[in-house]
Parts: sequence; C-alpha cells; structure tokens
Amino acid sequence: MPYYRMAGNVPPKRHTQHRAPDGSLYFEELMGEEGFSSDSSLLYHVHIPSSIAEFRTWELPDQSLVPNHPLTPRHLFTHQLFPDGASGIDAVTGRRLLLGNGDVRLSYVLADTASPYYRNAIGDECLYVEAGTARVETVFGDLPVGEGDYVVVPRATTYRIVPDGPLRLYAIEANSHITPARRYLSRYGQLLEHAPFCERDLRGPEAPRIVEGRDVEVYIKHRGSGPGGIAGTVHTLPHHPFDVVGWDGCLYPYVFSIRDFEPLTGRVHQPPPAHQVFEGANFVVCNFVPRKVDYHPLAIPVPYYHSNVDSDEVMFYCGGDYEARKGSGIGQGSISLHPGGHPHGPQPGAYERAIGAEFFDELAVMVDTFRPLELGEAARDCDDGVYAYSWAKGGNGAAK
Repeated sequence: MPYYRMAGNVPPKRHTQHRAPDGSLYFEELMGEEGFSSDSSLLYHVHIPSSIAEFRTWELPDQSLVPNHPLTPRHLFTHQLFPDGASGIDAVTGRRLLLGNGDVRLSYVLADTASPYYRNAIGDECLYVEAGTARVETVFGDLPVGEGDYVVVPRATTYRIVPDGPLRLYAIEANSHITPARRYLSRYGQLLEHAPFCERDLRGPEAPRIVEGRDVEVYIKHRGSGPGGIAGTVHTLPHHPFDVVGWDGCLYPYVFSIRDFEPLTGRVHQPPPAHQVFEGANFVVCNFVPRKVDYHPLAIPVPYYHSNVDSDEVMFYCGGDYEARKGSGIGQGSISLHPGGHPHGPQPGAYERAIGAEFFDELAVMVDTFRPLELGEAARDCDDGVYAYSWAKGGNGAAK
C-alpha cells in the first residue's frame, strides 16, 4: 500500500508493553512482506495469534490445469457456470478455476452464503465484484463492497465474505503481491500526478472489532503437492481470529472502485498500459471504463490488430457494450482469452462501425500474463467452442 494508516488502540511505541484495562498484555503481531524488508503492519491481539486447537486437510475444489492446445482463442461464458443459481454457495469454497499458470489463477463464483474464515498463504488476492453487495470481514476491520469494486487482500490476511444477496465475484489470485502500477508511484510510494487514481480513491477497513467465539475454523490455501503446487488445510483456533484491538502500518486490505478510475485518452488509440490499475509478478491488471475516444479526424477508435508476443490476454466483460467484440457472441459475464502467438483485434465490421464514434460505454477487467495460461475445469465447462472462427469472413462464429 502507498501510505500509512492507524486504527483502534495501539501503544505510542512499537514493540513495547500494551495492556488491557485489566492489566493483561495484548499480543503484538508483525504482518510483513519480503522478510522484514517491505511493507508491514503491527496488530494487537487479545489472544495469542499462533494458537491452534486442531487441524485437518481441506480438499480444495478442482485445481487441475490443462494446456491450451491446440493454441486457440476462446470465449468463456461465466454465467453458465452456476445453472442452479447461488443457493448455498460461498465466495471462497465455491470458486471455480477458469485459467492459471505459475503466477496467477483466475476464478469465478456466484455466491449467496457467508464464506468460512479464510487465509490465502500463497499470494495476494484481487477480487472484482461484478454484481451484488457484501461485507468483506477481515482481521483489520470490515470493508463494505458493491458492484464495480476491486478488493485487494494481502497474503495471509484472515477474512470472510458475507453477501447481502446473490454476489458475482471474479477472483484474481496471485503467487506474489499485487500493487498499483510501479510507474504510478514515487520512490517513496505516493501515487503521482499522472496516475489515473489517487489515495483519496482507496477505501481502507473500518475500525477493528472484537468478535467472541471459540473453536473457529480458518480455511488456509497454501503451497503444497496438489495440482498447481497448491494445498488446503483447516485450522481450528481456540479463540476467534478477529480479536484485534488496534493496528497500524502500510499493509492492509483496501477497496478501489472501477468508477474512480480516470481514463487516459488521446488523439489516436491508446495502448492497454494506459488502462493499467495493478500489477503482480509476471502479470498486470487493466480496466476499460466508459470514456471519450480518439479525436484525431482520421482516428479508428477500436484497437488495432496486435500480436502481443510476450503475453496471454484475458478480458472479463462486466458492463456496457464492448464495441470491438460485437458480432462474436460476447456479452455481460463473458471472458475472452487471446493467447500469445495469435494476432487478435476487433471483430469483422467493428473497424468501420467505430469511425466517427465519440464515446464508448464499456466496462471490462483485463489480465495480461507473461507466461502462458492453462485451462481450469471451469474454462473447459463454459467454452463456447466457436470463438476462434469469429474473425473469418462472415464472422459470428462460423468460418465461411
């Protein structure tokens, strides 16, 4: 995170005695990245945070991946993945794996039930709310979220998701940390003037709260020998994990709304880095928002055809009307996968239709990876099977 926050009751000096009104000591926990060499926060617990009463294996949902072979652009329709609706599904154990590699995994879920308490010990998570509202309850405090919000949760943060009703969530799970694009930050971590958002746009947690409870289960996703090098464990804690009276530091979960992203436009078409929001190791996250488009008198506002030779491109269409994809069957809830090695761009007719346009009303979240993505069980289940033919003459899914 770019800046420091303090919430609740903390002592005036770190690593010193901090006592409750009855004279008992609170227990200080340092939550820090990169072995004491990067961002951290100090949390003050009522109980010892290391306590475990029991443990067992968590059998994770299918994490298997298969190569995208033969190499094929794909259209995945996520709204087909939950044909029976959200009844009894939660936003952690109900996630279905779409795409992944050694750096990032992309999942989707339609949920209506409170998740178990959960901790991702592999990497940070960036959760995009496609539809619905919820409270993301964390050890740092709660985060109310709604449609269009990104929720960035640091590695090993204990949290759960409590939907207010049906909640559609697109989960970007890293094997690293997720931060604002480095080129937006000063050497001290402040968002710079050319960044398309600033600290005022970031919503931190509400004040921490003490939750009473005993024998509370926390589901942990961690490195292991399972598919993708991932395993699951459930720890039963003798006391509730939400027992923090105060914390301070530069590491904590936060929310950023896609509606607070200020698009950068120009006389001719701007490349995807102009739309970047976050980055992790070997991947970036961009978003495409409603905006005025290119104003050169001869501009073609839709993207030019391009071979992004070092990347796979994943676009999640989550609102509006994406001009470049008309005629391909793509709509709300669709995901397009354009693998490296295949030149991609607008569908037939989009070039011509876009000339003279002044505004695009579109909303999409893009993940570009620098290692090839493989197909999870959910991608294999909701692939339309015909998207690869959509650029052929005649378009709309049938080569002619």
